[in-house]
Amino acid sequence: MGKTKFTHAGNSCERGGMSTNQFPDDLMQALLALSEWLRAEAIPHTTIGGVAVSFVAQPRLTQDIDAVIWLDESLWESLLRSGKKHGIVPRISDALSFVRTSRVLLLKHEPTEVSIDLSCGALPFEQEMIERAVTLRIGRLTLKVPTPEDLIITKAVAHRPKDLADLVSIISMTKKLDQERIRYWVGQFADVLEMPEIAESVQALLQKKNPVRPSGRKRSAKRRKK
Repeated sequence: MGKTKFTHAGNSCERGGMSTNQFPDDLMQALLALSEWLRAEAIPHTTIGGVAVSFVAQPRLTQDIDAVIWLDESLWESLLRSGKKHGIVPRISDALSFVRTSRVLLLKHEPTEVSIDLSCGALPFEQEMIERAVTLRIGRLTLKVPTPEDLIITKAVAHRPKDLADLVSIISMTKKLDQERIRYWVGQFADVLEMPEIAESVQALLQKKNPVRPSGRKRSAKRRKK
């Protein structure tokens, strides 16, 4: 496993993660095309899902690409048309109608048939996640990925077995986390979705990472009483 170079707010850092030669060739081609397309159109975005986990934490199997974009609804149709020159096309016949009801563009990279799901962000958290995204540069690939905290939040909300496994991976692989941010946004989603178990599972994992230990002062006091 090599080191991956990240740039965030003008700063660069290195983190262990997947290198491009660990991706299947077809997935790599699709990632390059997606990145070039969104950058050419100046679309604020970040990848999420298994691809992001593979770079932010540790490699894991994934066969498709998920990303979130921030774009006014009036521009969805022109964005859809612009993807063709990058080999990215709708994978259903009524993609525009579907995105208007679901806010998800169902696409594919035509040369490789790799599926791409582009979620059209609308929530304050999604906008923040995109604004805070880290730029990853490795080989020919320039990719946006969320901060570990924001990726944790998305995985907590999805809450499928593979997402919970990803949570463990991200939390264990990240030395320092903004736990206040994680708890705030996970709590917000847990309240709205009426799923307290979302917050409870994240809290348990964070607690395991940084267990609360009795202070030395209290232990000494107990000894004196004996």
